[in-house]
Amino acid sequence: MKALIIEDELLIARELKYKIEMAAPDVEILEILPSLKTSRKWFMQNPQPDLLFMDIQLSDGVSFDLLEEFSLDCPVIFTTAYDEFAVKAFRNNGIDYLLKPVDLDELTVAINKCRQYLGKTAAVPDLKKLLDIISSKEPTGTYKEKFIVHFRNGLVPINVDQIVCFTRDNLYYLITDKGEKYPIEYESLEEVEQILDPNLFFRANRQCLVNIHAIQRVVPNENGKLSIYLGEVYQEAIDISRDKAPAFRKWLDR
Repeated sequence: MKALIIEDELLIARELKYKIEMAAPDVEILEILPSLKTSRKWFMQNPQPDLLFMDIQLSDGVSFDLLEEFSLDCPVIFTTAYDEFAVKAFRNNGIDYLLKPVDLDELTVAINKCRQYLGKTAAVPDLKKLLDIISSKEPTGTYKEKFIVHFRNGLVPINVDQIVCFTRDNLYYLITDKGEKYPIEYESLEEVEQILDPNLFFRANRQCLVNIHAIQRVVPNENGKLSIYLGEVYQEAIDISRDKAPAFRKWLDR
Protein backbone atom coordinates (compact mmCIF):
# COMPACT_ATOMS: atom_id res chain seq x y z
CA MET A 1 0.00 0.00 0.00
CA LYS A 2 1.44 3.34 -1.08
CA ALA A 3 0.80 6.43 1.03
CA LEU A 4 1.48 10.14 0.91
CA ILE A 5 1.96 12.55 3.84
CA ILE A 6 0.94 16.21 3.48
CA GLU A 7 2.23 18.09 6.53
CA ASP A 8 4.01 21.45 6.79
CA GLU A 9 5.81 20.69 10.07
CA LEU A 10 8.75 18.50 9.14
CA LEU A 11 9.32 17.11 12.64
CA ILE A 12 5.66 16.09 12.92
CA ALA A 13 5.79 14.56 9.45
CA ARG A 14 8.90 12.54 10.29
CA GLU A 15 7.37 11.32 13.55
CA LEU A 16 4.19 10.31 11.70
CA LYS A 17 6.25 8.43 9.09
CA TYR A 18 8.10 6.59 11.84
CA LYS A 19 4.83 5.59 13.55
CA ILE A 20 3.31 4.47 10.25
CA GLU A 21 6.31 2.21 9.72
CA MET A 22 5.74 0.75 13.19
CA ALA A 23 1.99 0.34 12.77
CA ALA A 24 2.04 -0.98 9.21
CA PRO A 25 5.44 -2.03 7.80
CA ASP A 26 3.86 -2.79 4.40
CA VAL A 27 2.83 0.87 3.90
CA GLU A 28 5.31 2.65 1.66
CA ILE A 29 5.57 6.42 2.17
CA LEU A 30 6.01 7.86 -1.31
CA GLU A 31 6.83 11.38 -0.18
CA ILE A 32 6.31 14.05 2.47
CA LEU A 33 4.80 17.23 0.98
CA PRO A 34 4.98 20.47 3.04
CA SER A 35 2.45 22.73 1.26
CA LEU A 36 -0.49 23.04 -1.10
CA LYS A 37 1.87 24.25 -3.82
CA THR A 38 4.11 21.19 -3.70
CA SER A 39 1.09 18.90 -3.31
CA ARG A 40 -0.60 20.31 -6.42
CA LYS A 41 2.60 19.77 -8.40
CA TRP A 42 2.87 16.20 -7.14
CA PHE A 43 -0.73 15.27 -8.03
CA MET A 44 -0.33 16.76 -11.52
CA GLN A 45 2.63 14.46 -12.12
CA ASN A 46 1.59 11.29 -10.26
CA PRO A 47 -1.43 9.03 -9.80
CA GLN A 48 -3.20 9.28 -6.47
CA PRO A 49 -1.81 7.06 -3.69
CA ASP A 50 -3.67 4.22 -1.98
CA LEU A 51 -3.80 6.19 1.26
CA LEU A 52 -3.43 9.86 2.14
CA PHE A 53 -2.37 11.44 5.45
CA MET A 54 -3.29 15.14 5.47
CA ASP A 55 -2.92 18.00 7.89
CA ILE A 56 -5.91 20.32 7.33
CA GLN A 57 -4.34 23.74 7.89
CA LEU A 58 -1.14 24.19 5.91
CA SER A 59 1.06 27.26 5.74
CA ASP A 60 -0.36 28.29 2.36
CA GLY A 61 -3.99 27.21 2.70
CA VAL A 62 -6.39 24.41 3.57
CA SER A 63 -5.75 20.88 2.31
CA PHE A 64 -9.47 20.30 1.61
CA ASP A 65 -8.86 22.19 -1.64
CA LEU A 66 -6.82 19.28 -2.96
CA LEU A 67 -9.71 16.85 -2.54
CA GLU A 68 -11.95 18.99 -4.72
CA GLU A 69 -9.33 20.10 -7.24
CA PHE A 70 -8.08 16.59 -8.08
CA SER A 71 -11.28 14.61 -7.34
CA LEU A 72 -9.43 12.30 -4.98
CA ASP A 73 -11.30 9.22 -3.84
CA CYS A 74 -8.59 7.39 -1.90
CA PRO A 75 -9.01 6.88 1.87
CA VAL A 76 -7.89 9.91 3.87
CA ILE A 77 -6.62 10.16 7.45
CA PHE A 78 -6.63 13.75 8.71
CA THR A 79 -4.14 14.79 11.40
CA THR A 80 -5.12 18.12 12.91
CA ALA A 81 -7.38 19.77 15.53
CA TYR A 82 -11.07 20.44 14.93
CA ASP A 83 -14.07 20.63 17.23
CA GLU A 84 -16.23 17.70 18.32
CA PHE A 85 -18.86 18.41 15.67
CA ALA A 86 -16.30 18.12 12.89
CA VAL A 87 -14.74 15.00 14.40
CA LYS A 88 -18.12 13.27 14.20
CA ALA A 89 -18.46 14.45 10.62
CA PHE A 90 -15.13 12.84 9.72
CA ARG A 91 -15.88 9.52 11.35
CA ASN A 92 -19.49 9.32 10.20
CA ASN A 93 -18.22 9.61 6.65
CA GLY A 94 -15.76 6.76 7.05
CA ILE A 95 -12.72 8.99 7.27
CA ASP A 96 -10.53 8.84 10.31
CA TYR A 97 -9.23 11.78 12.28
CA LEU A 98 -6.18 11.67 14.55
CA LEU A 99 -5.21 14.28 17.11
CA LYS A 100 -1.59 15.33 17.29
CA PRO A 101 0.61 13.90 18.61
CA VAL A 102 -0.68 10.79 16.86
CA ASP A 103 -1.29 7.78 19.10
CA LEU A 104 0.19 4.58 17.69
CA ASP A 105 -2.81 2.40 18.58
CA GLU A 106 -5.27 4.87 17.03
CA LEU A 107 -3.08 5.09 13.94
CA THR A 108 -3.14 1.30 13.58
CA VAL A 109 -6.94 1.25 13.78
CA ALA A 110 -7.21 4.04 11.21
CA ILE A 111 -4.90 2.28 8.74
CA ASN A 112 -6.83 -0.98 9.13
CA LYS A 113 -10.06 0.88 8.42
CA CYS A 114 -8.52 2.16 5.21
CA ARG A 115 -7.55 -1.38 4.24
CA GLN A 116 -11.25 -2.24 4.31
CA TYR A 117 -12.00 0.51 1.81
CA LEU A 118 -9.21 -0.65 -0.45
CA GLY A 119 -10.44 -4.23 -0.13
CA LYS A 120 -13.94 -3.16 -1.23
CA THR A 121 -15.44 -4.43 2.02
CA ALA A 122 -16.74 -0.97 2.93
CA ALA A 123 -18.20 1.96 1.05
CA VAL A 124 -15.80 4.62 -0.20
CA PRO A 125 -16.11 7.74 2.01
CA ASP A 126 -18.27 10.55 0.66
CA LEU A 127 -15.65 13.32 0.60
CA LYS A 128 -18.05 15.82 -0.98
CA LYS A 129 -20.52 15.36 1.86
CA LEU A 130 -17.72 15.82 4.38
CA LEU A 131 -16.57 19.04 2.72
CA ASP A 132 -20.13 20.40 2.77
CA ILE A 133 -20.45 19.63 6.48
CA ILE A 134 -17.11 21.20 7.39
CA SER A 135 -17.66 24.33 5.29
CA SER A 136 -21.04 24.91 6.91
CA LYS A 137 -19.52 25.29 10.37
CA GLU A 138 -16.40 27.14 11.45
CA PRO A 139 -14.18 25.11 13.78
CA THR A 140 -14.65 26.08 17.38
CA GLY A 141 -13.40 24.81 20.68
CA THR A 142 -12.49 25.52 24.24
CA TYR A 143 -9.06 27.07 24.39
CA LYS A 144 -6.70 27.47 27.30
CA GLU A 145 -7.29 30.69 29.24
CA LYS A 146 -4.30 30.67 31.61
CA PHE A 147 -1.03 28.91 32.28
CA ILE A 148 0.27 28.00 35.73
CA VAL A 149 4.02 28.66 35.98
CA HIS A 150 6.60 28.08 38.68
CA PHE A 151 8.00 31.18 40.36
CA ARG A 152 10.39 30.96 43.29
CA ASN A 153 8.70 28.63 45.79
CA GLY A 154 5.19 28.90 44.42
CA LEU A 155 2.93 28.86 41.40
CA VAL A 156 1.71 31.88 39.45
CA PRO A 157 -1.32 31.96 37.08
CA ILE A 158 -0.68 33.84 33.84
CA ASN A 159 -3.72 34.79 31.75
CA VAL A 160 -3.37 34.11 28.04
CA ASP A 161 -4.04 37.76 27.21
CA GLN A 162 -0.93 38.69 29.23
CA ILE A 163 1.31 36.51 27.05
CA VAL A 164 3.05 38.18 24.11
CA CYS A 165 4.69 35.02 22.79
CA PHE A 166 5.88 31.48 23.44
CA THR A 167 9.47 30.65 22.51
CA ARG A 168 11.78 27.68 22.29
CA ASP A 169 15.36 27.96 23.51
CA ASN A 170 16.44 24.56 24.83
CA LEU A 171 13.38 24.83 27.09
CA TYR A 172 9.96 26.23 26.19
CA TYR A 173 9.04 29.62 27.63
CA LEU A 174 6.19 32.08 27.73
CA ILE A 175 6.94 35.81 27.82
CA THR A 176 4.46 38.23 29.37
CA ASP A 177 3.57 41.80 28.47
CA LYS A 178 5.83 42.87 31.36
CA GLY A 179 8.85 41.11 29.87
CA GLU A 180 8.75 38.25 32.39
CA LYS A 181 10.00 34.91 31.08
CA TYR A 182 8.73 31.65 32.56
CA PRO A 183 9.50 28.05 31.56
CA ILE A 184 6.46 25.93 30.72
CA GLU A 185 6.08 22.19 31.05
CA TYR A 186 5.25 21.23 27.48
CA GLU A 187 7.17 18.94 25.16
CA SER A 188 6.75 21.03 22.01
CA LEU A 189 5.33 24.27 20.63
CA GLU A 190 2.97 22.11 18.57
CA GLU A 191 1.40 20.94 21.83
CA VAL A 192 1.04 24.56 23.02
CA GLU A 193 -0.36 25.66 19.66
CA GLN A 194 -3.16 23.09 19.80
CA ILE A 195 -4.57 24.47 23.06
CA LEU A 196 -4.47 28.16 22.05
CA ASP A 197 -7.10 30.15 20.18
CA PRO A 198 -5.81 30.34 16.56
CA ASN A 199 -7.45 33.75 16.21
CA LEU A 200 -5.10 35.09 18.89
CA PHE A 201 -1.86 33.16 18.35
CA PHE A 202 0.10 32.47 15.18
CA ARG A 203 2.95 30.01 14.70
CA ALA A 204 5.51 32.37 13.21
CA ASN A 205 8.24 29.73 12.91
CA ARG A 206 9.59 26.67 14.71
CA GLN A 207 10.78 28.78 17.64
CA CYS A 208 7.92 31.19 18.25
CA LEU A 209 4.17 31.56 18.73
CA VAL A 210 3.01 35.19 18.81
CA ASN A 211 -0.03 36.98 20.22
CA ILE A 212 -1.78 39.17 17.64
CA HIS A 213 -2.26 41.95 20.21
CA ALA A 214 1.48 42.07 20.95
CA ILE A 215 2.56 42.78 17.37
CA GLN A 216 3.73 46.37 17.01
CA ARG A 217 5.50 46.34 13.65
CA VAL A 218 5.82 44.13 10.57
CA VAL A 219 8.76 44.67 8.21
CA PRO A 220 8.84 43.03 4.75
CA ASN A 221 12.22 41.79 3.49
CA GLU A 222 13.49 41.61 -0.07
CA ASN A 223 13.42 37.81 -0.14
CA GLY A 224 9.67 37.73 0.56
CA LYS A 225 10.09 36.98 4.25
CA LEU A 226 8.61 39.10 7.03
CA SER A 227 10.08 40.26 10.33
CA ILE A 228 7.73 41.10 13.18
CA TYR A 229 8.53 43.06 16.32
CA LEU A 230 6.79 42.92 19.70
CA GLY A 231 8.31 46.03 21.27
CA GLU A 232 10.38 46.45 24.42
CA VAL A 233 9.30 43.22 26.09
CA TYR A 234 10.80 41.10 23.28
CA GLN A 235 13.24 43.04 21.15
CA GLU A 236 14.43 40.28 18.82
CA ALA A 237 13.01 40.19 15.30
CA ILE A 238 10.73 37.21 14.72
CA ASP A 239 11.09 35.93 11.17
CA ILE A 240 8.30 34.48 9.05
CA SER A 241 9.23 32.51 5.95
CA ARG A 242 8.19 33.49 2.44
CA ASP A 243 5.87 30.46 2.22
CA LYS A 244 4.17 31.32 5.49
CA ALA A 245 3.95 35.08 4.91
CA PRO A 246 0.62 35.02 2.96
CA ALA A 247 -1.10 33.03 5.72
CA PHE A 248 0.26 35.45 8.31
CA ARG A 249 -0.99 38.51 6.42
CA LYS A 250 -4.43 36.95 6.12
CA TRP A 251 -4.46 36.10 9.83
CA LEU A 252 -3.34 39.62 10.81
CA ASP A 253 -5.67 41.52 8.46
CA ARG A 254 -9.04 40.53 9.95
